[in-house]
Amino acid sequence: MSNSSSITQFLLLQFTDTWELQLLHFWLFLGIYLAALLGNGLIITTIAWDQHLHTPMYFFLLNLALVDMDTISTILPKSMANSLWDSRAISYLGCATQLFLFLFLITAELCLLTVMSYDRYIAICKPLHYGTLLGSRACVHMAAAWATGCRNALLHTANTFSLPLCKGNALGQFFCEIPQILKLSCSHSYLRELGLLVVSACLVFMCFVFIVVSYVQIFRTVLRIPSEQGRHKAFSTCLPHLAVVSLFLSTAMFAHLKPPSISSSSMDLVVSVLYSLVPPAVNPFIYSMRNQELKDALWKRISYVF
Repeated sequence: MSNSSSITQFLLLQFTDTWELQLLHFWLFLGIYLAALLGNGLIITTIAWDQHLHTPMYFFLLNLALVDMDTISTILPKSMANSLWDSRAISYLGCATQLFLFLFLITAELCLLTVMSYDRYIAICKPLHYGTLLGSRACVHMAAAWATGCRNALLHTANTFSLPLCKGNALGQFFCEIPQILKLSCSHSYLRELGLLVVSACLVFMCFVFIVVSYVQIFRTVLRIPSEQGRHKAFSTCLPHLAVVSLFLSTAMFAHLKPPSISSSSMDLVVSVLYSLVPPAVNPFIYSMRNQELKDALWKRISYVF
C-alpha cells in the first residue's frame, strides 16, 4: 500500500504483453496521429491563407481544428512511446499535466461546438443580424470557451491530485483519466470530486440542450426555404457541425454514463479511444467532405503549393 506522497509515477494500461502487437499498436496510433495532424493542419492553414474564409464560422472552425490537434497530441505521443519502449510508466507530474490539458481541451471543444451551433442559428434564422450579433463578438465567444475549459480543468486536476492515494499506482486506462485515479483513492474525500463531476455533467447537459434547441430552430427555418438550392446550401453548412457534435457527445457520454453492469476493461478501452482519438482524427474529413466552400479553398491551396 502507498499514499500519494510516495507515488512518483503511475502505470498506464498496456494494450498487450506481446512485443509484435505492441509494435502494431504503435503503428496504428501513429497513423491516426498523422492523419489528425495532417487534416487539422490543412484546415488551419487553408482558413488562415484564404481571405474569403475570414468569417466567424471559419474562425470557430480554425479554433476547433487547433483544439483537436492539441487534444490528440496530449494523449497519443506518450502512449506510442510506451509501446515502442515496452513501458507503462508516466511520471506523477506528467500524469497531472496530461489530465489538466485533456480536460481543458475537451471542455473547450464542447463550449466551442455550442458556440458554433449558435453561429449557425444566427446565420440561418437571423441573417440580417449576423454581423451585429457575431461579427465583432466572435473573439469574445472564443475567449469564453477557452476560459471555461481552463477553469474546469484546473478545478478537477487540483481536486483529484489532492486526494490521498493508497491503492497502488496502476491505472486501468492508456492515459490519465479522473475515474481511474479516483479508484486509487483511500479517502471519502473523493465524494468532493464526484460533486465536481456532477457540476460538469450539468454543464454538458446545458450545452447539449442548447445545441438541440438551436438545431430545431435551424431545421424549421431551412424547411421553410422555398428553393431546393437554398435548402441544400443551408444544410451543407449545418450537417458537418451536427455530425461532429453527435460523434463527440455520443462517445463521451457513453464513456462516462454507461452502467457498471456492461463495464469492462476492454470496453472502457474501446470507448475511450472512440471519444478521445476518433473525433480529432475524423473531424477535418467531415468538414472538408461536406463544406464545398472549404473544399474549393483547400484545392486552391494545394494547387498553389504544387
